[in-house]
Amino acid sequence: MPIHHLMVGTWTPPGAIFTFAFDDEALTLELVKRTEIAHDEPVSWMAFDHEKKTIYGAAMKKWSSFKVNSPTDIVHQVSHPMLHDSRAASPDANTRAIFLLAARKPPYAVYCNPFYRHAGHGSVFATDASSGELRANVQNYEYQPDSGVHGMVFDPSETCLYSADLAANKIWVHRREPSSPRLQLVGSVDCPDARDHPRWVAMHPSGHHLYALMEMGNRICEYLIDPATRMPVFTHRHFPLIPPGIPDRWTQYRADVCALSHSGKYLFASSRANSFGLTGYVAAFKLSDQGAIERQICLSPTPTSGGHSNAVAPSDWTDEWLAVTDDQEGWLEMYRWQDEFLARVARVRVPEPGFGMNAIWYD
Repeated sequence: MPIHHLMVGTWTPPGAIFTFAFDDEALTLELVKRTEIAHDEPVSWMAFDHEKKTIYGAAMKKWSSFKVNSPTDIVHQVSHPMLHDSRAASPDANTRAIFLLAARKPPYAVYCNPFYRHAGHGSVFATDASSGELRANVQNYEYQPDSGVHGMVFDPSETCLYSADLAANKIWVHRREPSSPRLQLVGSVDCPDARDHPRWVAMHPSGHHLYALMEMGNRICEYLIDPATRMPVFTHRHFPLIPPGIPDRWTQYRADVCALSHSGKYLFASSRANSFGLTGYVAAFKLSDQGAIERQICLSPTPTSGGHSNAVAPSDWTDEWLAVTDDQEGWLEMYRWQDEFLARVARVRVPEPGFGMNAIWYD
């Protein structure tokens, strides 16, 4: 089928989920539905469940779920307050729901991270077996008081969870209990540079390599996974996400998201500029069968700074398509990855406040 649908959320109110149709033959991209949701619960990060029948959302002060009956029929199920810290839900606290990760293997729980103040715990939610709805907050597991985790990834077996702690400059490892969604702490490692501040992590399908995207360091750092301890070990190999010669790489840019292509042969990563007068960048890397980074292929400028976003979203059935969102001007852009060249083939703008957080592929 040439038509593929994607959903995108917003950083700020009013809350809405936007559905787009991408035609991979005509190379057109259009908005087909704006689904209004609770005004004060914009979804700044969304993820599908394992069947793509439910969307889970990090929604300001709430964790939410939505039933997906079709690309244009999305229905709110429930919203849960942040319960990991009694201070977090206060309107006077800048704590907000920032990221969540849905398990792909049973038990199908959702793992949630708050950010900014009072973000020293992650939360685990059980889900309803038939509807996918978020049911109950079954665990609030501890990082440390000054933590701020922005991204997580499971290993291929979903035995271990790896968390990028931007605020504390660490990568944490938790083990999932047998037949339970609950987590037990394995340990943590400090990042190579005190100024790195990891924002995102991605895992190779082999389970041998982890990639940590450093927000302030504006680089990708490669780690090996110790098979005995499951801890990440820095290989001392790292690659830039902004060009050389930037006057102050620690303040002018912020790296954003990294994600693997469908085949696991390529890794994509992005950075954002802190000034609207500068561009962000998208990088691509070739990976070995075991996940080692063989080479950096490109470092391509994006049309704008990227704003809060510039999030890369490779399609999950082919290496050919890569969606990129931008909230400086509100763009969703589609790129073709072919013969290790990256070319934009379509784009659409949504001029609404905060539009352009991450894109998720429905079909």
